Amino acid sequence: MSEKRTIGLICGGTSGEHEVSLVSAYNIQAALDRDKYEVLLIGIDKSGAWFLGKTPEFLENTDDVLLVTFKKNLPTSPPQTGSSREENMATTEHSENDLAKVDVFFPITHGKLGEDGALQGLLELLGKPYVGADVYGSAICMDKDVTKRLLLQRGIPVANYKLLRNPEELSFAEAVQELGYTLFVKPSREGSSLGVSKVRTAEEYAEALQKAFAADRKVLVEEAISGREIECSVLGNDSPEAASVLGEIVPLREFYSYEAKYVDDDGADLIIPAEIDPDVSLQIRKAAVEVFLLTQCRGMARVDFFLRDDNSIILNEINTLPGFTKISMFPKLWDASGLAYPELLDKLIELALE
Repeated sequence: MSEKRTIGLICGGTSGEHEVSLVSAYNIQAALDRDKYEVLLIGIDKSGAWFLGKTPEFLENTDDVLLVTFKKNLPTSPPQTGSSREENMATTEHSENDLAKVDVFFPITHGKLGEDGALQGLLELLGKPYVGADVYGSAICMDKDVTKRLLLQRGIPVANYKLLRNPEELSFAEAVQELGYTLFVKPSREGSSLGVSKVRTAEEYAEALQKAFAADRKVLVEEAISGREIECSVLGNDSPEAASVLGEIVPLREFYSYEAKYVDDDGADLIIPAEIDPDVSLQIRKAAVEVFLLTQCRGMARVDFFLRDDNSIILNEINTLPGFTKISMFPKLWDASGLAYPELLDKLIELALE
């Protein structure tokens, strides 16, 4: 048998998606084949401190996204970078740091500083392979405004929106006149619907702007799209492919919020496979691959669409580090397409090494 690879599974982080990341990490470590891999858990707490875990017990309360946490009895330092890859590796190995033993890093740090290119930049400096999008793809897809600009330039339909850099730029009356009576207000650089509000009144609009600007200095005011929420999983590097099965999210609340995604068991129905005309399904899958390449993704992404009654599609967003919880769409769609969870992880690690 070939020598086992050591996988450094990075989880937690300083963003509002800290807990979701820990649940994703627990599911990933449980599915990684121990005949192929040694798994080193690397937890980043909400202040940015790093800790090591060498057994699954490192993660606690993993069945509750509100209570999940990790043990902090093995503090460590973030990997040190040298002026060259050779110097960095020599220094790290000499220090006998556990992180030096990692063959492939697997960041599952959702949100700011984990999914936006910051952590990916550190891993690039280390010269170690890692799962998922690189600095460029991560930064592009984390910023909804930048993503939309790229998509519009290619002629890919997106929801109409206005970009705000301060809450006084666009009044509620102006927003309604330009975008319609129902609006979404979103931080440009957040995930899992954090800081997102659906508004219909001036009072709700003011509260939503305050909430969104607390999360980011760039805020999108966006038209509400009437349509089905369809999700597509994409896998690959320079020659990506879309899962053969699409999924549909049917929110049972006002919209598919953070609570609906992770906290409320009755927040939404997940329909797999989505009941869609085969020609439309193929169109969505082709669009997902095109968007994946356009936004410089690597490894994996979940691409989300709205499907209107006339079968036209609107691109909603691209998620470069989709969730791996027990209810997450990305692994479920691959499983339904014939690629089981452990084999999906094998493939992601192979792609990181390309």
